[in-house]
Amino acid sequence: MKKLLIAIAGCILSAGVSYGQQEKGMNDLHVLYGYMQGSFSSQEQSKNDTDYYDIRLHMSPIWSKSNNGKWLYVEQAMASALDKPYRQRFYKLIQLADGSIESIVYTVSDPLRFAGAWKTPEVFEQLSVDSLELRDGCSIILRKLDDGSFKGSTNANNCPSNLRGATYATSEVVVHHDKMVSWDRGFDSRDKQVWGAEKGGYIFMKELK
Repeated sequence: MKKLLIAIAGCILSAGVSYGQQEKGMNDLHVLYGYMQGSFSSQEQSKNDTDYYDIRLHMSPIWSKSNNGKWLYVEQAMASALDKPYRQRFYKLIQLADGSIESIVYTVSDPLRFAGAWKTPEVFEQLSVDSLELRDGCSIILRKLDDGSFKGSTNANNCPSNLRGATYATSEVVVHHDKMVSWDRGFDSRDKQVWGAEKGGYIFMKELK
């Protein structure tokens, strides 16, 4: 009987720890989701280092009623061509069993029809999730650091790219409450870098309200 009671107590304790870890993970997901929302700019970095461009990054929450992850519409454009974004993506954030958070990347056909839609994200209510195209292998896995920021990257050379002679792309990111450091690079079949910043990531400062 004593052994049975010990076993039952052990199961209850284990279940409590598991629930606690799950609850903490969900809290981290909400925190990261909040950090990623808003408008960001690399203007300050570009003024201090001419190797970097002045780029504007907008990340707007969409599909708030979805029970299938946390969604963001993401748009990047040169400050000199805000009406012609060069990158438009949809991110879905989901909680993984080990406590990490996966940012799954999607594209959409004819993306320029949504240029500037970060200002009116309600337009995406008319867009079906099924119309998005998964960028297979391009997910970023993020983990919370001791300072409260989140750090992650793509996995090895799994993210295909054909931009400027590349065969694969890598992404590394650190997300803080007030900024985001993002380093995207493309490599050819010989692992030679063919596009992207060479010295380090772009520092996007968040426009705090």
